[in-house]
Amino acid sequence: MYNPKIVKVLEKLGFSPNEIKVYLILNRLGSAKAGKISKTSEIDRSSCYNSLKSLIEKGFVSYVTIGKIKRFQVSDPARFIEYIKEQEEDIKSMLPELIERRKKGVLEGQVKLFKGIRGIKSIYMDIIETGKNNYVFGSEGQFVEEMPEFALIHNRLKKEKGIKTKVIIREGKFEKCMTQGTYRWMSNVESSPAITDIYGDKVAIIIYTDEPEGVVIENAAVARAYKSYFDKLWDIASEEGELKKES
Repeated sequence: MYNPKIVKVLEKLGFSPNEIKVYLILNRLGSAKAGKISKTSEIDRSSCYNSLKSLIEKGFVSYVTIGKIKRFQVSDPARFIEYIKEQEEDIKSMLPELIERRKKGVLEGQVKLFKGIRGIKSIYMDIIETGKNNYVFGSEGQFVEEMPEFALIHNRLKKEKGIKTKVIIREGKFEKCMTQGTYRWMSNVESSPAITDIYGDKVAIIIYTDEPEGVVIENAAVARAYKSYFDKLWDIASEEGELKKES
């Protein structure tokens, strides 16, 4: 009797089973008295009235009174679009308070683990969402090799958000790693499957193996310590592929 696709959509919108029956029956009948709706939908009269009341409050059903008799009818189906927009506005209005409460409740020093290409992409998208400059060392060009299309998207998003990147790489890796950012080179260092990326109050360590995995440490003190090590390496690294001498 009922279109399963429509029923599923109404369920997603939060309609109860009785509300769905009443709405769809009334949509088919055009207009009807409560008794007719109750009988056709096979819902007891009390439950039918409760459903009609709820649908009226949501703006999906209205009624006209002829004498002492109420005849119910559905509203313009375009009401669903308005209803979704209203819900979206309600959600937006409560987000600031929920975000603030979450910040207060989140423990400092969180460690999150990610596995697989999808997990690694989540880390790189977190860099974009954080919106802070990032500092990278240990790269062997794995990001560009493993996810070339996503790497281009990531670089574009960084540019759009004004995120600047500094990268320290092994000497001789210019062509392999240079995509977007400022680079300096270190000589006499071993290659590594692990990349360290410092951004905001977070440090990500990404290991490229057959199934890549990553760890994100969210701790301001740890991020500052890693950044200080990076700055020291940056000072002695060379812009031309030769190690600078420390004074």
